[in-house]
Amino acid sequence: MSQDAPARKATTAEICERIWLSIAENKLRPGTRLKEEQLSEVFGVSRARVRQVLTALEQDGLVCIIPNRGAFVSEPDVDEARDVFFLRKQIEERIVGRVIERITDEQVACLRKHTAKEYAAAARADKTAAIRLSGHFHLLLAELSGSSFLRGVLHDLITRSSLITVIYRQAALHDCGPEEHSALVDQIEARDKEGAIASMRAHLTHIESDLDLTRQERPTHDLSQIFL
Repeated sequence: MSQDAPARKATTAEICERIWLSIAENKLRPGTRLKEEQLSEVFGVSRARVRQVLTALEQDGLVCIIPNRGAFVSEPDVDEARDVFFLRKQIEERIVGRVIERITDEQVACLRKHTAKEYAAAARADKTAAIRLSGHFHLLLAELSGSSFLRGVLHDLITRSSLITVIYRQAALHDCGPEEHSALVDQIEARDKEGAIASMRAHLTHIESDLDLTRQERPTHDLSQIFL
């Protein structure tokens, strides 16, 4: 490639993930206005591409687009927070049950490799990787369940969960913890359906218990500082 060739521009999916991670890392706060012109400049893409990004994020529930005002990071209320975790428990218990009925030894090994990456990210204090891997563990289970429907529903719920934890979490750290994931894999490998379902329920209850659903603090930040 020529030295004068232009740098590759970020795709819509890549920009969406950058914004999602900034929300999950507590850099981009709920209520922040996402200005098209500023995002266009930050990511070096057209405003048309930015509008595609904002539309995709709105579909995921991360962004609220208000006519004549613009796009803002969504601000889920307490009732929505409780509803999201209620649904996650129902969906993920179903996913675990389906996984145990069909999982192979090779797929168990895949889960082990994933949790090893989670431990490694925690060991090097890589918060961005830890957040990404934590969510992907749950999506990997959904994929192994063989249900594209369940995976699609869970993807939406996990995205919303990330936003909810930014607003309501009490602890400074946002990740499920590789230890609980690893213990769940142990039960899946043993084909302990009842035990694995109970562990998933306890795991999600633990995450929810770290939330303070009585407060809502929403400071905002400048976009140019967030995406440097």
